[in-house]
Amino acid sequence: MPGDSLTVTVVPTGVANLASIVTALRRLGTEVAMSVNPVEIGAASHVVLPGVGSYAAGIRYLDDHDLRGALVERIEADRPTLAVCLGMQMLSRGSEEAPGAAGLGVMNARATRFPGTVRVPQLGWNRVAVGEGATDAAPHCRFVCESGYAYYANSYRLVERPGDGWSCAMSDYAGPFVACAERGSVLACQFHPELSGVWGMALIERWLRLAQTGKEAPTC
Repeated sequence: MPGDSLTVTVVPTGVANLASIVTALRRLGTEVAMSVNPVEIGAASHVVLPGVGSYAAGIRYLDDHDLRGALVERIEADRPTLAVCLGMQMLSRGSEEAPGAAGLGVMNARATRFPGTVRVPQLGWNRVAVGEGATDAAPHCRFVCESGYAYYANSYRLVERPGDGWSCAMSDYAGPFVACAERGSVLACQFHPELSGVWGMALIERWLRLAQTGKEAPTC
């Protein structure tokens, strides 16, 4: 487990149910702080950007609290950041859901809606595939180091792999999409790792360990 001295700062985006991620972090032995102060977000050891709901509302909340610059700066520096569900989508250039709302742009991709040929939203468990031709650079996937099943609740997803040093694991629902992407100490998950059982909790723990120590994560 990470040391008790570790504090994770959660951004209460206004479009997120924070209880599950806060509970998961505390279960792993961390302290949890809430902040929408850009100076605190920039200086924090670890930051979690959650989100469930409207893309436009999420981006507007970040901009209303002047968080765009602080988040972009720490992610571009590959500092410990975990983005979950809508949080991951907000790292992209934008979303089909809100054409006029510019994303943070640190991932060169755009969120698009699942087609009408499948049930939308996607609700439930789906496989996250690592290797098997599913990643851009499987050896660099330090956090998502084994395939598993994760819990999803999403209507939009990234079909394009972002490139620019991001390593991706993939899921399939009406075609392949990016399940998660990682670069440096940044991990972005379309699924909810905090709701994904033992596999998801182990993923959060690897992120905490590696980002805290600067060493390699324990092997899966």
